[in-house]
Amino acid sequence: MSIPQSGGGPITSYEQLVGYLESGCKPVADWRIGTEHEKFGYCKDSLLPLPYEGDRSIRVMLEGLRDTFNWAPVLEDGKIIGLEKDGANVSLEPGGALELSGAPLETIHETCDEVNVHLREVQEVADRIGAGFIGLGAAPIWTHDQMDLMPKGRYKLMNDYMARVGSMGRIMMRRTCTVQVNLDFGSEADMVQKMRVALALQPVATALFANSPFFEGKPNGHKSWRSRSWRELDAARTGMLPFVFEDGFGFERWVDYALDVPMYFVYRDGTYVNALGMSFRDFLDGKLPALPGEVPTLSDWADHLTTAFPEARMKKFIEMRGADGGPWRRLCALPAFWVGLMYHQGALDAAWDLVKDLDAGTRDALRVVASSHGLQGTVNGVNLHDLAREAVAISQSGLAARARPGAGGMVPDETHFLNALHETVETGMTPADELLARYHGDWKGDLTRIYAEYSY
Repeated sequence: MSIPQSGGGPITSYEQLVGYLESGCKPVADWRIGTEHEKFGYCKDSLLPLPYEGDRSIRVMLEGLRDTFNWAPVLEDGKIIGLEKDGANVSLEPGGALELSGAPLETIHETCDEVNVHLREVQEVADRIGAGFIGLGAAPIWTHDQMDLMPKGRYKLMNDYMARVGSMGRIMMRRTCTVQVNLDFGSEADMVQKMRVALALQPVATALFANSPFFEGKPNGHKSWRSRSWRELDAARTGMLPFVFEDGFGFERWVDYALDVPMYFVYRDGTYVNALGMSFRDFLDGKLPALPGEVPTLSDWADHLTTAFPEARMKKFIEMRGADGGPWRRLCALPAFWVGLMYHQGALDAAWDLVKDLDAGTRDALRVVASSHGLQGTVNGVNLHDLAREAVAISQSGLAARARPGAGGMVPDETHFLNALHETVETGMTPADELLARYHGDWKGDLTRIYAEYSY
């Protein structure tokens, strides 16, 4: 989840909202890669989730990272709720999952190095206190009540609101994890093409990275229970956004969409002011019931943009949001997949050709079968395994054409980061399929074995 934004004066016109998004346009030389990933922490002896407080806790993890590796603390009401260093931050998901939001970096080599350093740091601190961390799309055994709600004002408001607008919002908040990548655009036209490709291919990412077939100790009937939870969260702020594919889509249309997303909060002087369900349009007119007579700032607008949760999201960059959290090597495969598709024009054009004839109903149905059937899903003659095979091949070509070397020039490009996906396409076995095979095979239904065998 995002941290509060800062800076920016009062908003006096609609054009400022559009301009905020438009200011994200960058020349190709300035495009960067921002990778985010979440993972669950647990006590190694009890296999229960880490609470916020205690000798083995999220607080101790954050303090250990701060003291051992020189991260700067982020506090809320005197409690440590995050860390910052060198353009990256470590933050908390509502149920205590630890998230790395990486710095904007130029290559997958760099972003993978960043992930590797972070996981080694987490492992060192966790080992001291008898904790472990595991990358999965959903908590496989834990119940809602076993997972502390982290002490962030934003989460308290969201927790209260989620039960009113959907059946699975609290499940998403506490018991799911994702990996995503944030990418830049060069112009409005470039943003439009990337948003359309991003949304249309999110079901492919969901299928390739499906890694949450268990819930509350048993198979749940889905390859990605995380993806399933998003479909019953809040229809006003989730989904596949068919308007993105309509003629005339651009920055203004995204502003209109975001203005219609109900508000969660306004952040003032370190406090989250309850604005649940209120209208940002009223806020623009100084008529927000929570803050009568006050008009929003650009930082309020930036905060509000983080409360829309579609499968791909635009801020000053585009977020790819469809993948489950997973094992170490797939944390690098996800940004590689999307960079290959998005950061070379030939690959981007090929990706658009791949999906441009899909209608809104097919795109939405692919999202559903991706969560339930993974690569085995088929809709209207469109098979996700075939679509994934073509998308990964296009990504491979895009990374090869980018030709960004690593390891001091010893590695010619970034294509090897797709190896995990090539294996999945070749075998048809997603991480969820592998987990189910283990559960029904040598684990003999003992799901506790997932911790020892799949933790970082």
